[in-house]
Amino acid sequence: MSSTTTPLLHRIPSTSTLGPASSDTTSLRSLPSSRYRRRPRPTATRRALLLSFLSSLLSSLSAGSITIFSLYAPTFQSTLHYSQYRINGLASAASIAMYMPVSLLGYYCDRVGPAPLSLLSAVFFGLGYAGAALFFYWGQQGDPEGVYWGLVGSFVGIGVGTCSMYLSAVATCAKNFGRGRHRGLALAVPIAAFGLSGMWLSQVGDRLFSLDTPGDLGGKKVDVVRFFGFLAILLVIVGVVGAVGLRIVDEQELIEEAVEELERSGILDGSRMLGNGVTREGYGGVDVDEEREEEDMIGAGILDPRKDQEEDKKIKTWVLNAETRRFLTDHTMWLFAFGFFFMIGPGEAFINNMGTVIKTLYDPELRVAGGGAGEHETSAATHVSIVGITSTIVRLLTGTLTDLLAPSPQAGHVQIASSTELERKRFSVSRVVFLLCFAVMLSLGLAGLAAGWVQDHGERFWVISGLVGAGYGAVFSLTPIIITVIWGVENFATNWGIVAMFPALGATMWGLVYSAVYQEGARRQSVVGGEDGGDNLCYGVECYASAFWAMAGSVWVACGLVLWAWKGRGGWSQRGVVV
Repeated sequence: MSSTTTPLLHRIPSTSTLGPASSDTTSLRSLPSSRYRRRPRPTATRRALLLSFLSSLLSSLSAGSITIFSLYAPTFQSTLHYSQYRINGLASAASIAMYMPVSLLGYYCDRVGPAPLSLLSAVFFGLGYAGAALFFYWGQQGDPEGVYWGLVGSFVGIGVGTCSMYLSAVATCAKNFGRGRHRGLALAVPIAAFGLSGMWLSQVGDRLFSLDTPGDLGGKKVDVVRFFGFLAILLVIVGVVGAVGLRIVDEQELIEEAVEELERSGILDGSRMLGNGVTREGYGGVDVDEEREEEDMIGAGILDPRKDQEEDKKIKTWVLNAETRRFLTDHTMWLFAFGFFFMIGPGEAFINNMGTVIKTLYDPELRVAGGGAGEHETSAATHVSIVGITSTIVRLLTGTLTDLLAPSPQAGHVQIASSTELERKRFSVSRVVFLLCFAVMLSLGLAGLAAGWVQDHGERFWVISGLVGAGYGAVFSLTPIIITVIWGVENFATNWGIVAMFPALGATMWGLVYSAVYQEGARRQSVVGGEDGGDNLCYGVECYASAFWAMAGSVWVACGLVLWAWKGRGGWSQRGVVV
């Protein structure tokens, strides 16, 4: 908007001296509100943006505790003697709870702001981790089967807490910084910080909350009760800080610009607003006399600021609902969402099961007997950190590179049709190309594992975890960026929430597939692994190969769906949408 723009709403005085009340108020003279005139306050605005950004960064750096599930999953297997099915049941409970409510929470975030969502995360994290610590302690005392469903409920709370804290942080950055030319980096920073949280939390768990267990893989296992207690306290504090610091700056200006774009396209009908008691006029100038006149009328009780606020809410609701309808009726969105489903599900399943996959790389009989496997042993904590580091680096890299290289419309709003206001670049690479390249990288990591390349060679596992971490991080970074570029930032939390529901189903599905393959291998081998004992342990390629071949194929299917949404009939390219 330029300095010549006028207010979005046409304020109507309520006294008889200004004319009779009517549902069609277009005949009344305009009384524009000074609140819709850009009055720059650089110092206050910058401070608000900085505080909001720092709060978002803190939330993102702490929210990813569920990504280190594989760090303590082997402890559930060795201490409570849970089968791989039961362990994946816990991971799936957290994953489903993390993704399934995200559309509802995103809808709530768009309409009431991110602060209440952060406070909600503190409640769920506190109850979830405190409950998990308590139930695990009871299971150690002799009734592991009896506490299983209590653990499931606790991990559901952890999943909802993760969703709430992560979404509040990302939505804040998307709306505060997502309209500029550096939107990719603005979104990549909190998303990268989320990946980094897994790295530093895994190191805290491995170094400060570990028990010496020489018979176990890597010589250590996590003290689950103390570690969960630490996470409960930490995340409650971070959630409360976010409730104070997370704010959307100049949100009304964002809504105004969105109204102009939607009305220009014909998607939002101004006459329908009039029928609902909300009035607006065209865009023009606001001078000082009009501003003083309105202030005098407010002081005299002729105008009611509370009525203005109600009209603001109605306008905001119209805009967000219009954009939600458009998002849901766009067939390319569904292709893109299912592509995300087939990409992220395998990545989630790999990360959740790294701990048990690593244990299949070494013959437990050789380890117990002091064989040669020990010199090549590796640990889940190491590879959780590798996934976190590679994911963080790639998220920042893709955010920066797409800002520099990708073609972008100058507007930060929904792309109505073919854009004629493009930043001209001599060379450009579409964000979709970046997405597809990193998805192929993810599939190569899964295929390398499935091929048995790391079996009995744990020192090579860093290549697999690095490829998967890079691919997974890039996909999770580029997907919300593409959503903001195509469908705008005003309704970002709702739109991203709808798409982000899909990985929950993918992670659950592939977790079950891996569990079935693993348990079948364990049944055939009837392996007894040192102090762990029982028939729940498996060793060798047959424990995972077929599952990870299928996951690699899933990523290739996903690439086809995204390519179809981009270049297929009625796709973004044919419609002139710039990605």
